[in-house]
Amino acid sequence: MAGEIRQFFRDHGISEVEAIIPDMAGIARGKVMPAEKFAEDGGMRLPESIFLQTVTGDYPEDPELAMSPAEIDIVLRADPRTVRRVPWAAEPTAQVIHDCFYSDGRRVTMAPRHVLRQVVELYAERGWEAVVAPELEFYLVEPNADADYQLKPPIGRSGRSEPGRQSYSIAAVNEFDPMFDDMYQFCEDQDIEIDTLIHEDGPAQMEINLLHGNPLDLADQAFLFKRTAREAALRHKMYATFMAKPHAKEPGSAMHIHQSIVERASGRNIFSNEDGTPSALFYSHIAGLQKYLPFAMALFAPNVNSYRRITRFQTAPINVQWGYDNRTAGLRVPMSDAASRRVENRISGADANPYIAIAASLACGYLGMVEGLQPSEPISGSAHDLPFALPRSLDEGIRKLRECAPLIRVLGEPFITAFTIVKQSEYEVFLQVISSWEREHLLLNV
Repeated sequence: MAGEIRQFFRDHGISEVEAIIPDMAGIARGKVMPAEKFAEDGGMRLPESIFLQTVTGDYPEDPELAMSPAEIDIVLRADPRTVRRVPWAAEPTAQVIHDCFYSDGRRVTMAPRHVLRQVVELYAERGWEAVVAPELEFYLVEPNADADYQLKPPIGRSGRSEPGRQSYSIAAVNEFDPMFDDMYQFCEDQDIEIDTLIHEDGPAQMEINLLHGNPLDLADQAFLFKRTAREAALRHKMYATFMAKPHAKEPGSAMHIHQSIVERASGRNIFSNEDGTPSALFYSHIAGLQKYLPFAMALFAPNVNSYRRITRFQTAPINVQWGYDNRTAGLRVPMSDAASRRVENRISGADANPYIAIAASLACGYLGMVEGLQPSEPISGSAHDLPFALPRSLDEGIRKLRECAPLIRVLGEPFITAFTIVKQSEYEVFLQVISSWEREHLLLNV
């Protein structure tokens, strides 16, 4: 392993290395070091508490955490498949994603990358291999140095900011061509395989589709793409934000996850029978998503802002109905041939950790398949006309996740314990904030 990485450093003249891991929020954390030191050490150590840090940078004070987070170091081992250049760095720099282990060789089971790897291994034990393709939506906004001010669309090449509702507009994308040129080049340099780029419904809201493939590889690409988009935008005095709901009256940003299952031995899509009709496993996979997605909601909507996206008639799904080519449903089955039959999970926000969201989505489908569940009838009308069937707050989502024994078993109790404690801590901190809406409408009226 170390030999492969050292060869990459030599081939690209690398002088500096960013050794990184994704934390619970999907933030890249780790160390920067000279390439010579990385090659000599063949790894590094970080405190276990890196996975217990909240998005605000604090740590939960919870008696349930019997992991000695402040004292124990974990060992990071580089995954040689993930070594890439950092194309925006001033000097030749590489980045390498790492897996996490304890000193006795055990994997750190609360690490998000391990959770996804564990779900992939469950599929492999049954002779199956999952195939996924994430679609990530994000907004471009003007720099925002004061969090009390609302976000604004950036100024494009025309000298004007975008009014919104420019869905699929080529001209609206062209407004930011210099930034996208950099973004595409950065992605090419990192082997991030972008399929398409489109303009979405909101002002300066974009969507990129990644080519389908192995779940861990695609989660790595989604993780790296978020960082890449931010870096490309900063070069052009803009922010790229993956907040689920950055604008109050505009659509939110999602991370749609297309997923199918193939037989490892033959590569055949097991969602289709030999005659091309949908298989029993296809329906059971959908049924598993329908049954378990409400319990897994905190994994797809991990922040207080995430639930502002889940509103009726704002393009985001509000329940777990499914339908053929129906974008109002939480689960959409795109039109395709038998070999490409798949399910699109439309519930996850763009703010979700891609490792966790993909693991959770595959876990829900897996449980449906092994339990032999049956789905509801597909919906042909608008699912927005039907009742809400998903948690409406982070607090509710956390409670439902803690109640779901099958998901805890598949994703791992140490991970669920750590994740829910971190998110509960973030929620409690959020409740201490008094919003401008409260001051506006309650200060003198109640």
